[in-house]
Amino acid sequence: MYKHLLLTILLFCSMNAFSQHKDQIIGKWLNATGEAHIHIYPNGGKYFGKIAWMKAPNHPDGKPRLDKNNPDNGRNQTPILGLVILKDFIFSDNIWQGGSIYDPKTGKTYSCKISLQDPDKINVRGFVGFSILGRTESWTRIK
Repeated sequence: MYKHLLLTILLFCSMNAFSQHKDQIIGKWLNATGEAHIHIYPNGGKYFGKIAWMKAPNHPDGKPRLDKNNPDNGRNQTPILGLVILKDFIFSDNIWQGGSIYDPKTGKTYSCKISLQDPDKINVRGFVGFSILGRTESWTRIK
């Protein structure tokens, strides 16, 4: 009897050790190039991320860098600092998926999924169509 109880407790504990909590993604992350901090936050049951810091937020003349490559003419005068680049992620099967990532350098938006490598590192994969046709970057948590 005790043997079965102990086995059940160990099994339950090991399952919890490998599962991820949906809010583990919340916080500030340093992107792969070290040029920006992305603040990931929940909103309405989904997760979003905006540029919270940039290495060079302004041009040498002091004017803010704008989202000039945005194909939406109404948005190409928006400062990049504060821009929401991660949108509509839902946590499912230990992955944040169903969202998109916007690249202000190119003005393109890609499908995206995010996985937790460890508590302080996430893998952000942007892709077109199929996940296999994409690129992954590792972002590091800022403490």
